[in-house]
Amino acid sequence: METAETASRVLLIDDDEELTELVTEYLRREGFKADVAHDGETGTRRALTDDYAAIVLDVMLPGIGGFEVLRRIRAADAPASHLPILMLTARGDEVDRVLGLELGADDYLPKPFSSRELVARLRAISRRAQSAEVARRAPEQMRSVLHVGDVELNNATREVRVHNKKLELTAAEFDLLEALLRAAGEIVTRDAISKAALGRSLSAYDRSIDVHISNLRRKLGPGEGGTERIKAVRGVGYLYARSETNSKQSESASQSTQAL
Repeated sequence: METAETASRVLLIDDDEELTELVTEYLRREGFKADVAHDGETGTRRALTDDYAAIVLDVMLPGIGGFEVLRRIRAADAPASHLPILMLTARGDEVDRVLGLELGADDYLPKPFSSRELVARLRAISRRAQSAEVARRAPEQMRSVLHVGDVELNNATREVRVHNKKLELTAAEFDLLEALLRAAGEIVTRDAISKAALGRSLSAYDRSIDVHISNLRRKLGPGEGGTERIKAVRGVGYLYARSETNSKQSESASQSTQAL
């Protein structure tokens, strides 16, 4: 069960001791409690055994690197496998950013970074996690199950099924898909998607949303008749395509009667 302490507890995995001391102190002043691990093995163990609201993970680590830590956390059969993870990458190294997102990171922050920006990203992650917890604890009659064609999204259990087969999605991928499904057949701007999935406006030259979309396409597979489910609208955003014959968007019988 998540407590107020857990909601502000962050695991920082980085081997730069001077940096982690500065960041830990700044986070403390902003209301966060930061635990630190200076190598990948220790970071992975603490992530999977302790209770955290989010993980800040550096790419370059002694022993096993940040990407392997990320892979192990996401593959683990533990609640931590779904924790929001913010990757720290070298400035200008787009390959690391894309790879981190493809492996399941929710967002990234290039080094060197400002402590203020780090806190802003963590607050966005925390708000999203808290919203998911509120939905999960909502009374049965308030829970929402969204259907669009063969896709079923349950915002209380944070589960997505395609042809009744459960998909493993990151928190950002789930929120992104929900934003698209709720506007199925309509264009959703890239900035609106970024706010829904990452809790922030999209930065210039930021490819994070595009990578999350690519991951979603791969996990969802093709639509009816082999069609593309998520279509890019050049210079604007993305659209989740409705099937002309089989797609529907509805609420389950247990959903709130409130309009979406």
